[in-house]
Amino acid sequence: MKQKYYSDFEAKKLICDIGKRIYNKNFVAANDGNISVRVGPNTIWTTPTGVSKGFMTPDMMVKMDLSGKVLAGRSKPSSEVKMHLKVYNENEETNAVVHAHPPVATSFAIAGISLEKPISPEAVVLLGKVPLAPYATPGTQEVPDSIAPFCKDYHAVLLANHGALTWGRDLIEAYYRMESLEHYAMMHMYTTNIMNKSNELDCNQIADLVEIRHKMGIKTGGVPACELPKQEEATGMQETNQDLDKQQALEAIISRVTEKVLENLSKKGG
Repeated sequence: MKQKYYSDFEAKKLICDIGKRIYNKNFVAANDGNISVRVGPNTIWTTPTGVSKGFMTPDMMVKMDLSGKVLAGRSKPSSEVKMHLKVYNENEETNAVVHAHPPVATSFAIAGISLEKPISPEAVVLLGKVPLAPYATPGTQEVPDSIAPFCKDYHAVLLANHGALTWGRDLIEAYYRMESLEHYAMMHMYTTNIMNKSNELDCNQIADLVEIRHKMGIKTGGVPACELPKQEEATGMQETNQDLDKQQALEAIISRVTEKVLENLSKKGG
């Protein structure tokens, strides 16, 4: 199937629209964050450096190839576009990337905690697991190198002490994953750190959700660790207890027989 890309006009306009959304949702402050969209096999449009995501216009966008060469635009790209280029080069299905600093998800990144608990069906389907990339100095080659192991198999990654990165088959999907990530992080925070209680999904429930994910054409994302359903766990424990009872009964029989044999030998010797 031939890959369909945004036109230059569509890409630049959509980047501005998504920029306003992440700014209005407090996912970025001041000039934070960056967005990019693929418009061809080897070309993207991306946001300029030093401009608030809430106040961008299409003429500010920068066109680049996947090696990092600027092809068009009067502005300079963000130094953090290196992260975007790494995802595009590692994952050919990616057509858009969003980097932001959503407060709760970024707090987990600062705390050094990945987001992998199966507490929400939507999170399992849309995100799967969200790993934590090791700390890297923003704007340097360390950053793309730190996320390289996660680009193919996941949809999002937390950047230690920095923020979050999401990607998708189009810009709407990449942006929705950023929204879902922050929502998931907030639920994680409330249940783990405030309510101190969460009922995690079991393995059977997660398997059903992964099947739904596959039907949506999403083959990656990772599968959260899980436990057997309580009924199966109880059945397993019951079988284990039955085995122990049998073993103890067998040992008791062997002990009685041994005693009897020794008693008979003693009588004969006497």
